[in-house]
Amino acid sequence: MLVHLNGEYLDHAEARVPVDDRGFLFADGIYEVIRFYGGKLFLADQHMRRMASGLMAIQIDSDVTDGLLDVARRLIADNDLVEVDGIIYFQVTRGVAPRRHAFPEPGTPPTVYIAAKPYPRPPAEHFSNGVSAISVPDTRWGRCDIKSIALLPNVLANQRAKAAGAFEALLVRDGVLIEGSHSNLIGVAGGAVVTYPECNYILGGITRNLVLDLARGMGLAVNETPIREDRLDSIDELFLSGTTTEVMPVTRLDGRPVGTGRPGPVAKAIQLAYLETAGVTGRTD
Repeated sequence: MLVHLNGEYLDHAEARVPVDDRGFLFADGIYEVIRFYGGKLFLADQHMRRMASGLMAIQIDSDVTDGLLDVARRLIADNDLVEVDGIIYFQVTRGVAPRRHAFPEPGTPPTVYIAAKPYPRPPAEHFSNGVSAISVPDTRWGRCDIKSIALLPNVLANQRAKAAGAFEALLVRDGVLIEGSHSNLIGVAGGAVVTYPECNYILGGITRNLVLDLARGMGLAVNETPIREDRLDSIDELFLSGTTTEVMPVTRLDGRPVGTGRPGPVAKAIQLAYLETAGVTGRTD
């Protein structure tokens, strides 16, 4: 596969990053993932705005994002991905410098890496049956709104889910279900869509924002309010949202059914609207 590294198009096997890169040494960088369906980028401008915002938050020049969508489209074409579903991965680090905690000297160029690869949609049974999740303590740092490449707490949480035979780990902070290890969390209670307020404790999900807009367009009330772990009996539906997750019903949490234990009507309707917005012809069940 052809990738893009620091302005060059290279075979994946030939791409190299020095061991003194601050992404390797400190996880000092930002990443972004954009979905494409049938070779067409989905919500690309929104993802690029979030990436630029994250770079500014950690004081890396956001101008490095200029032209990256053109690179992404070329990688899709040159890797013969124009008729398949996949993802584009972007990563920008603070660059190569001697290992010191403080920023390197001004003018140190950032490391910019972009890759495209096939990434099929989730299995049909995930939508028709829903998926299971477990709850785990949220041990992440206080700036979860920054899409940092420092993902060790997320990795450990997701591994716990995998070991338990679950699809996702839902992170709990102060008795509140915040979000998943690699997805946002949305519920339905009394006919209203509920989700944790956008702040520094969650990632401002691009798909999450679309889902909330779709819900409002259906005439549903949207309440950005915490989902308390001790009040799950009042939740009729839970579902995940994410770039690769789409709109995924959660029907079991910690071994117990959520609502009826089946995907609910709101999740189904929003998933269908998501597919229509993305121009995807395919199944939802």
